Amino acid sequence: MPLPKHLLPTTVVGSYPQPDWLVDREMLSKSVPRTRMTEIWRIPQAYLEQAQDDATVVAIRDLERAGIDIVTDGEIRRESYSNRFATALEGIDIENPAMIVSRSGQKTPVPRIVGKISRKGPVELRDMEFLRRNTDHAAKITLPGPFTMSQQAKNEFYKDDEELAMALAAAVNAEALELQKAGADVIQLDEPWVRQDPAAAKRYAVKAINRALQGITVPTAVHVCFGYAAVVPGETKPTGYSFLAELADSTAEQISIEAAQPRLDLGVLADLSSKTIMLGVIDLGDPNIETASVIANRIRHGLKYVNANRLIPAPDCGMKYMPRHIAFGKLKAMCDAAAIVRKEIS
Repeated sequence: MPLPKHLLPTTVVGSYPQPDWLVDREMLSKSVPRTRMTEIWRIPQAYLEQAQDDATVVAIRDLERAGIDIVTDGEIRRESYSNRFATALEGIDIENPAMIVSRSGQKTPVPRIVGKISRKGPVELRDMEFLRRNTDHAAKITLPGPFTMSQQAKNEFYKDDEELAMALAAAVNAEALELQKAGADVIQLDEPWVRQDPAAAKRYAVKAINRALQGITVPTAVHVCFGYAAVVPGETKPTGYSFLAELADSTAEQISIEAAQPRLDLGVLADLSSKTIMLGVIDLGDPNIETASVIANRIRHGLKYVNANRLIPAPDCGMKYMPRHIAFGKLKAMCDAAAIVRKEIS
């Protein structure tokens, strides 16, 4: 489907809340899993795909009803944004995950890289085909970025993490090319971990991102954020990115940034003048549904730094951890806000 021609087209970063009948949301709220967490699903395996399909249709319809121009499948079939793709690759020992300790001292099981990374077969292809069949809107699908996946794994095979990231980039690229053929109008890479290790990111993140997007002719996006609001509270979030200007050198056409909750200084966008900006204008740390006028002011503020033909209003991050009625209300308010500002500038 063609992308919308009007100014300020709205989209989502990717995920939408999964229904309580599908996942154990209390278990979900405790972590962002890196390895598989199959116990999160409430539906027996024999009926799980059918249930995920039904919940995906609900998510797509919610996005359409809210007024979103560029929809996703809500990532309903995923336990986290990255683990489904990462653990589907050859070269990973998923039976014996490694344990890494974060800077905060938290222990997290992660995929163990024990051999050459390769893509055994499609991972999200059916998801994209299903999304394309079930919406006449422009459709976006997301993939975990190669740098982030390399940071979320224990490398026991490659000579260094850069070599691992480039192998992951090749696997992501093979998947992205198939998703493009299946009708994706936008392909997005999620790269939140570039800010966790900016020194490593500066060495090879853009190289890995560009390899992952090689040969993709539809619009591409890279999403960078400070973490889910449910996991990383607003008061702990920095007010600036440690790795952002460098993305000007990536081949991605769109850069997606979190700006509402951390109250980001949008002066940083001067470094990305060649890119379209997916601007986070919904604060996912606020349990209240913002009014359209509040969100309209955030869009107007963004327009001080970005031309209207390069601005896409979006939530700060994925909405997976929110109550569904709040997520829907926030998206509807954002679409109403975009319509208000669109009238002012057209």
